[in-house]
Amino acid sequence: MSAQRSNDSTGDTGTRDITYDLVSVIYHSLQGAETTAMFVADAEQEGNQDCAQFFREAKQEYERRADRAKQLLTTHLGKTQGRGAAGGQ
Repeated sequence: MSAQRSNDSTGDTGTRDITYDLVSVIYHSLQGAETTAMFVADAEQEGNQDCAQFFREAKQEYERRADRAKQLLTTHLGKTQGRGAAGGQ
């Protein structure tokens, strides 16, 4: 988010920035994994195992990133729940 925004800014969505950011990383990582799975199939259909392996590795990286963001989101939400709605970040 913009450096000009304060840490407790909720922006236009009413959602804390870090929550939105983590959800966004999860969404985009899973989208990347889904798209890359199609690239694997394309490469395999052409018989290009080098590219298929590369795309499999890229897919795994997207999946790892999504899993890590899920873990961070769970931790983050647990912390914010403990502070209540009026608490800071």
